[in-house]
Amino acid sequence: MILDANQLVAIRQRNDEEIRRGTRATHGYPSQTVQNLLHTIEALKKEKRKWKKVAQSRGKALAEIGEIAIKSDNGSGNNDTGR
Repeated sequence: MILDANQLVAIRQRNDEEIRRGTRATHGYPSQTVQNLLHTIEALKKEKRKWKKVAQSRGKALAEIGEIAIKSDNGSGNNDTGR
């Protein structure tokens, strides 16, 4: 099951209400379990953003290295001595 942002917000709000009720909570998944799952989802989102930034930085660095390599090949010209 894939949840969108609105569904996650709704689950978080409902779970917060369950936590506030304390011992009078309704039957279902324990509120602490749901809270732990929500924290895990947020941590995964942060990791995904971090690795996306790393990948973008890597792509930029590789592009710059490629440009430098092309410039150095063009700058050297044909320095063959004709041996």
